[in-house]
Amino acid sequence: MANRVEFNTDLPDISESNALWERARGLIPAGTQTLAKGPTQFSDGVAPKYLIKGQGARVWDVDGNEYLDYNMGIGPIILGYCHPVVDGAIRAQLDDGITFSLMHPLEVELAELLRECIPNTDAVRFSKTGCDVTSAAVRLARAYTGRERILCCGYHGWHDWYIGVTDRCAGIPDAVKALTHTVNYNDLQSVIDAVDEDVACVILEPFVFERENGHFLSGLRELCDRHGVLLIFDEMWTGFRCAVGGAQEFLGVRSDLSLFSKAMANGMPISAITGRGDVMALLERDVFFYTT
Repeated sequence: MANRVEFNTDLPDISESNALWERARGLIPAGTQTLAKGPTQFSDGVAPKYLIKGQGARVWDVDGNEYLDYNMGIGPIILGYCHPVVDGAIRAQLDDGITFSLMHPLEVELAELLRECIPNTDAVRFSKTGCDVTSAAVRLARAYTGRERILCCGYHGWHDWYIGVTDRCAGIPDAVKALTHTVNYNDLQSVIDAVDEDVACVILEPFVFERENGHFLSGLRELCDRHGVLLIFDEMWTGFRCAVGGAQEFLGVRSDLSLFSKAMANGMPISAITGRGDVMALLERDVFFYTT
């Protein structure tokens, strides 16, 4: 068959990967800067540990072995490695400079484009990482509602407000942990049971590993409206994948704020909050959230 793909099932030589790992273990905590990329997440002794090149869906390790990459940078490489249009734009901008002392026209152009693409977008604020915008969205929700408690569903980064409800919560005050409560996906009753007059927002991944049951998100929207709670979509995974307009467009359920990250730039460090103008207006007054 002309389109047949043959896979090499022989174990690759990863001696250079292993040698680098030995150097890293005594210098870098846990040996890795990203838990999801570390050897504990793969078959140690079989899987490579260090990649040096990518092209399309293929990557090469430090030992010269070639692989098909189904992780794609743990998510954000949605157009494939070294996409010529994206990389060409980056190279062109490098020739003109980066990180200026004043604003750049691209800030306006990209904000306008996101307003066209993302439903319910009156305003846009950019930042660098997904953690930045999830934490900023929580702060906005608290400022807008005057409430403190957060309901969450999914993974939202390493900042105190979220990671305090996980097992790895050392160093986070109990008072902070008490303000966040987890709810279950596709289980509206778990949200109903947790909502009270002090809940500022529900922040969740619209879907990741489990198909939405057809009424969970619409029921959640109605519940949030009834109780004056903001609904925040963490679209690090769904944004620009299921539809150009993200989960709001794909599922037909509006959020008050939607959050996007590196996938919007095929892996480059950028993130964004989009959403309702009356909520985002607080960024002009009482809520401080800026980046260089």
